[in-house]
Amino acid sequence: MKTAVPTEPPPTRWLLPPASSADADGLVGVGADLEPGTLLAAYRSGLFPMPVARRGPVGWWSPDPRGVIPLDGLVVSRSLRASCRRFQIRVDTAFPEVTEACADPVRPNGWITPEMQHAYGRLHRLGWAHSVEAWTPDGTLAGGLYGVAIGGLFAGESMFYRRRDASKVALVALVEMLRAGGSAGRLLDVQWTTPHLSSLGGRDVPRDRYLALLERALLHPLPAAFR
Repeated sequence: MKTAVPTEPPPTRWLLPPASSADADGLVGVGADLEPGTLLAAYRSGLFPMPVARRGPVGWWSPDPRGVIPLDGLVVSRSLRASCRRFQIRVDTAFPEVTEACADPVRPNGWITPEMQHAYGRLHRLGWAHSVEAWTPDGTLAGGLYGVAIGGLFAGESMFYRRRDASKVALVALVEMLRAGGSAGRLLDVQWTTPHLSSLGGRDVPRDRYLALLERALLHPLPAAFR
C-alpha cells in the first residue's frame, strides 16, 4: 500500500545534467538508476526516464517542445461526455494492474520495462505515483493512466484502455482532480504531444516555457485526490 502523505526518499547519488543540455532529440543522458530519489530529482528538474530504444538502457529526456495539456483546454466531445457516464472513476485502487496493462509488450511502441514497473511501484508505495482508473459498473477495470504527482505537477507516464474511451474518461477525471480547488499554477505534463493527445487539447510549449511552468507548479500543494 502507498502512504497517505508522500514520503521523501534518500536523495539521488547522481548529478543529473540540466534539461537545457538535451540534444536535438531531447536526450539529456543515459544511465544513472531508477531509485525513487533519482526519479523525483529528474521530474523536479524537467527530465523524465524512457529507454533509448525498445527494452534498451534508460535515457533521461527533456524534449523541446514539451507536450502539456492546459487544464482549461481539455477537449471533451459530446460522445466522450456520454462515455464519462458509463464508467466509475477510482484513484490508486489498482496501481499494479494499471502499470501492467500499460507495459503490455504486445502494445505498439511498448517501452515500459519490468524495471520501470518496479521503480514506479516503489514511488507509488511512497505516495508519489498514482493511477486514475475507469471501471465498469460490474467491477471490470476498463482503462486508466498513471503518473507522478509532485506539488502541482502531474507528470503523465502512460495510459491504456480495454473498453472504448476508457483511457480518455480517466484523463477527463484527472483534469477535474487537478482543477479542483483552483487550477492556477498546476501543470499536466504529457511529454510529447501525439496526434491522439492533440485531439484532446494537448499542445507544445518551448522547453524554457515548460521549465518556468514547472518551477511554479512545484510550489503548489498536492491536489486533494492524491493526498
